[in-house]
Amino acid sequence: MNVLFLHQNFPSQYQHVVRHLAGQPGNRVVFLTRDNDNRIPGVERVCYEPFRNAGSQTHHYLREAEAAVIAGQSVYEAALRLKRDGLTPDIMIGHNGWGETLYLKDVWPDVPLLSYFEFYYRATGVDVGFDPAFPTGPNDPPRVRTKNLINLLGAEAADWGQTPTRWQWSLYPDFVRQKTVVIHEGIDTAIARPDAGARLRLSDGPTLTPGDEVITFVARNLEPYRGFPVFMRALPEVLRLRPNAQVLIVGGDGVGYGAPPPPGKSFRQIMLEEVGDRLDLRRIHFLGKIAHGDFIKVLQISAAHVYLTYPFVLSWSMLEAMSAGCLVIGSATPPVQEVVRHGENGLLFDFFDIEALVETIVKALERRDEQYPLRSAARATVLSNYDLKTVILPKYLDIIDNIINRHFF
Repeated sequence: MNVLFLHQNFPSQYQHVVRHLAGQPGNRVVFLTRDNDNRIPGVERVCYEPFRNAGSQTHHYLREAEAAVIAGQSVYEAALRLKRDGLTPDIMIGHNGWGETLYLKDVWPDVPLLSYFEFYYRATGVDVGFDPAFPTGPNDPPRVRTKNLINLLGAEAADWGQTPTRWQWSLYPDFVRQKTVVIHEGIDTAIARPDAGARLRLSDGPTLTPGDEVITFVARNLEPYRGFPVFMRALPEVLRLRPNAQVLIVGGDGVGYGAPPPPGKSFRQIMLEEVGDRLDLRRIHFLGKIAHGDFIKVLQISAAHVYLTYPFVLSWSMLEAMSAGCLVIGSATPPVQEVVRHGENGLLFDFFDIEALVETIVKALERRDEQYPLRSAARATVLSNYDLKTVILPKYLDIIDNIINRHFF
């Protein structure tokens, strides 16, 4: 079987299925991507590079669309070269968000295309306007509507679609939902698992174990979309009430989503300026972006794992935390509520209710023995619905087989 994958950041969401398919005899796996240092044995990486950026004079509603068309054209030219070199895929699989899949059917019109639909933008009811700190402006509704140009053009080009959660699926128009299956990328529960013997030695503090009062917070970047300001505003009172607690914060100072901070600042600096004089900074450890193995140790020693998000894409880290047996204290927003049921497999609070977050963390630490059923149920949820080897990978391979054979899944 010949499989062509596309994503600007190899291997991203496709890491598990790509690794599996590349390891099967008789398969050829080609991955079109922009250059990076990642490698997977048996995978042929073919790199493309957009020939220019979006123009500074392009209407600001259209700059993302122009960048996507440029990326799509670059992929199209790379795909033509692959076709001239003899490649005919049995299936093409790619992310819809950055324009890479736009013109693949113009190269191989008879080859089925499975596109990844991650998020359909809306001016109300989801991320835009959710946070009062970033109110909706008069340009936002038309800007957000225009952001879906590539979403819609890519959806028209795709034969079938996939999206990771039911809530994300619900945001798309009917014609996209009708040909889109909900399937997560999967969690390797053999790696993200509880470990009573876990140890994490901090360069700026003690060695921590699962018996310590460890509060954890994880995001790719420490930014408002993932509730970082809310978490930081809760810490002064939490640390006052729990004098033995240590706080581990994982994430970079960049911006993945939403408006950036003022020039020369990061949201971490802004929040430290706001609450730093009320914090015992010796007990707060900013770990930055860390290796996955160390990230798993952070989860394994966690006594209370705080996860917040706007109504937006659900982070893998929350499911990995549940798989590792964490007590997840999550925001009561739709992506979280799809997985976490309050009092059954985790605890929920209103995203903006700092007092409720403080109370929930403190009670969780005071009554740690009472939380074990929630931790066990959290892992059971992931094992039943998101386990890579027993649930996700077999389902994904079945989807691929059905699409190749033109069967509706």
